[in-house]
Amino acid sequence: MQRTNTAQGRPRATVGAGANRWVVLVVLCVSLLLVALDATILHVAVPSLTEDLRPSSTALLWIVDAYPLVCASLLILFGTLGDRVGRRRVLLLGYALFGIASAVAALATEPSVLIGARALLGVGGAMIMPATLSILRTVFPDRRERATAIGIWTATAAIGAATGPVLGGFLVENYWWGSVFLINIPLMALILPLGRRLLPESRGAADGPWDVLGALMAAGGVLGCVLGVKRAGAGDPLLALPTAGPLLLGAALLVLFVRRQKRRAHPLIDMRLFSRAAFTTSVGCIVIGMLALVGLELIAVQYLQLVLGLSPLETGLRLLPLTFAAMAAGATGSYTLRRIGPRRMVGWGFVLTAGAVLLLTLMGQHDRPMLLTVGFVLLGFGLQTTLFSAYESMLSEAPQRSAGGAAAIGETSYQLGAGMGIALLGSVMNAAYAPGLASVPGVPAEASRAAANSLGEAYKVADQLGGAAGDALHQAARHSFVTGLHITLCVSAGLLLLGALMARRLPEVMECPVDQEEAFDEAQGARVATGVPESPDGAAELRDAARPGGSAQAPETAPTGLAERPGLSQPLGSPEPTGPAESTGSSEPLVPAEAPVSPQGAAAPRVPATREAIEPAGSGRPVH
Repeated sequence: MQRTNTAQGRPRATVGAGANRWVVLVVLCVSLLLVALDATILHVAVPSLTEDLRPSSTALLWIVDAYPLVCASLLILFGTLGDRVGRRRVLLLGYALFGIASAVAALATEPSVLIGARALLGVGGAMIMPATLSILRTVFPDRRERATAIGIWTATAAIGAATGPVLGGFLVENYWWGSVFLINIPLMALILPLGRRLLPESRGAADGPWDVLGALMAAGGVLGCVLGVKRAGAGDPLLALPTAGPLLLGAALLVLFVRRQKRRAHPLIDMRLFSRAAFTTSVGCIVIGMLALVGLELIAVQYLQLVLGLSPLETGLRLLPLTFAAMAAGATGSYTLRRIGPRRMVGWGFVLTAGAVLLLTLMGQHDRPMLLTVGFVLLGFGLQTTLFSAYESMLSEAPQRSAGGAAAIGETSYQLGAGMGIALLGSVMNAAYAPGLASVPGVPAEASRAAANSLGEAYKVADQLGGAAGDALHQAARHSFVTGLHITLCVSAGLLLLGALMARRLPEVMECPVDQEEAFDEAQGARVATGVPESPDGAAELRDAARPGGSAQAPETAPTGLAERPGLSQPLGSPEPTGPAESTGSSEPLVPAEAPVSPQGAAAPRVPATREAIEPAGSGRPVH
């Protein structure tokens, strides 16, 4: 299909952040911090909540899972909607909805009300998360500054996820379970007017109608997949209807969604993004990184509380070194990325994380604080390094007009990785733990089967049995859990090393190629503005000229003496050949060798680079 862009080209985003972009980053990070906190802060409040509201086992499961399920399923819908109607508008609506839902959740007196409030929190979170990342992509067009901003952004997410249990434990011990939601209200009351005043409005591609049916198909597909994965992680048989049904239905909807997007002239998500190896690899690395992080955190919390006997607050404090290491990785990530490039940064981040996981296999039934601290520091630094570089590479591969869709893909892969981590590593843990309780001396078979469900259940059964049989079951359960923990850690290390191999498909150096679509629009507009007629193959020539390393050749009528220069995607610091125009002192302007030349011999205006190239490591050229 031939493009029909006019000189004005596609409407550009109205950004206007200017020197306030770092203030904008603070607002975005505070909003992300609240969303990340809410994902984990409820976990330590479950016992108090259960005692007060007395929900059924099914209702309790939905209280915990409603937020991540709804949030994950709506990320693509609201991410692409923000591209159309305005990302700032969607973000502010998310703020308001998040505050209202927090008040309803804090004051809930019935399980059904709390489930509904948690679902509304998920809707608000789905409006906030991709909007923060897409606005960040717009406000920081320079890749060096954007890398620094993404490092702060990812560190904020890690801080929120790790601080949630600590803050929740403190609030539950000193107040009541509703206080874990109530803290959101004053913060949202502050950030809503600040966001309205400070955040710039931006939009992406607005061509054609918004695909409502496609958005609903994506929401249903992600919801089915995440629900099926969570059920599998909870111990339900994979082939059972409650598990396999949502998985198959979700997968079918996602396949139909992809086929629909490929056929549409104006898709919600440009599937051509996945043809870029760096984009696809970055998404896969995010999934593997979150798979390892969430699965390991879940098992680590059980180990600290049930094996070592720590309180929820003490458990949260033990995990703080992981948070501090993640903050350090985010703070230094931009510098490291410029020095060693995405490929080595993601690959070595995975290798460091795998080494930390293998170090944690030295944990036993007795507390070893120094070992745990060192292991958590290496784990936090390695995984944060990986996630930072993967997010940065993913966003840099996506054009600005598709920032909302790209951010939604990244956040969806984040949520899918978290659910898969709980399901996969939880299943490995259960498979390794249960056989050790099959034949404990003096313990009836029925009690052994009940104890095989979880370590917490084993402790309850052991207390009911009492005597020598109870002590034997208690010791066997602890030993089996530690053995299963070691096996699970080894499996996790293997997955992380697989991620390191995947990282070999990422670029070796940090470059900023020209956005092909934006360059095409600018070249087309320049041709029309200068009155240069377009040949029958003019559109193809312009596309080739806009493409880094384009293949369009100058006609034979081109004037001689034009200096050849490197392609538009040439990184800074590379040697540039000196053309005749430079050596003879001619004032004739330099043009790329690939630039299309009109029949009259006048070179078409050079397409300006819309992103600044980043200095590769060791080039010897100063970075300004």
